[in-house]
Amino acid sequence: MEKRDICTIQGKDYFRMTLELLAACGLAEDIGDRKKKIGIKPNLVVPAPASGGASTHPELADGLITYLKENGFGDITVMESAWVGASTMEAAQKNGILEVCRRHGVPFADMKKEPGVTCRAEGLELHVCRKALEMDYLINLPVVKGHGQTKVTCALKNYKGLIPDAEKRRFHALGLHRPIACLNTVLRQDFILADNICGDLDFEEGGNPVAMDRILAFKDPVLCDSFAAETMGYRPEEIEYIRLASELGVGSMDTASARIRPVRPEGENPGKAAPRGRVGRLAKYVEQREACSACYGSLIYALDRLDRRGLLKDRAERSIAVGQGFQGKSGALGIGNCTRCFEKNLRGCPPKAVDVVKFLEENW
Repeated sequence: MEKRDICTIQGKDYFRMTLELLAACGLAEDIGDRKKKIGIKPNLVVPAPASGGASTHPELADGLITYLKENGFGDITVMESAWVGASTMEAAQKNGILEVCRRHGVPFADMKKEPGVTCRAEGLELHVCRKALEMDYLINLPVVKGHGQTKVTCALKNYKGLIPDAEKRRFHALGLHRPIACLNTVLRQDFILADNICGDLDFEEGGNPVAMDRILAFKDPVLCDSFAAETMGYRPEEIEYIRLASELGVGSMDTASARIRPVRPEGENPGKAAPRGRVGRLAKYVEQREACSACYGSLIYALDRLDRRGLLKDRAERSIAVGQGFQGKSGALGIGNCTRCFEKNLRGCPPKAVDVVKFLEENW
């Protein structure tokens, strides 16, 4: 797998999807030496199940550890700290990752209890948890989701869980963006397995999950977050920490030159629960028939961006078509390859939300 690659898989069996995706990426070959110390960093920001859109699905950690053990790797540590004021161990227990670790005999390290080490990064003095610095190979398991302050959070910001609580407070005092970018010059991201299953629409702590049913793999954290931003309807350069990380040489924002490698090119159509809350209110503009989660989710993210700009007033309900049920049928306005016969259509399987925003601005 090269740094410009984006490997994707879609479906409902997240454990099997993880195994399949890791095999396609050749993770074992990339790690190499079976004696390396491997650190796994999930996102367990609050004590809540992953279905709420805030935390990494435990099936990803289960699949990753299973894959590593089957390929001869034994020195594995899962490491994380919940946000300030929350219990990491309670978050890990409610999520299910703690049970995954117990079942596999893998230690779970609460970074709130780890001493910090002072590191200098691009003119900033940062305090980083010692255990994270001791790892030979770091695997990041972030969630693609919204954030109230940075708009988007994914791979780069997820490493904030590898610093002491006092340093987290200082990051906020420093405006978040620059320290996040600088932190990623100190802690490398060797491999990223991004949870794009049902990340929250706009809040880090969950509550408005958007079903995408997709897992993504990257070698470049800046490319990962740039792709995540576009998935949610933003241009990468709109997100300051992504732009700064790119300028610091952490990775590339050039998604146009990326090579997207679907492991299951046609994906799956697993069906969806009825959307609730803010997502449900946005869904009233959509006429969906057998829509795959990734295509439907891209449309919801795009509608959210338009709504925040006040552009959904007086729009007709059920006026945007999406889904496999529209294949070969005609209509006015459609999203995705399945509505290619419509008068106005945006191609893509799925299209990025940032492209959906532009298309709807011009055609709806």
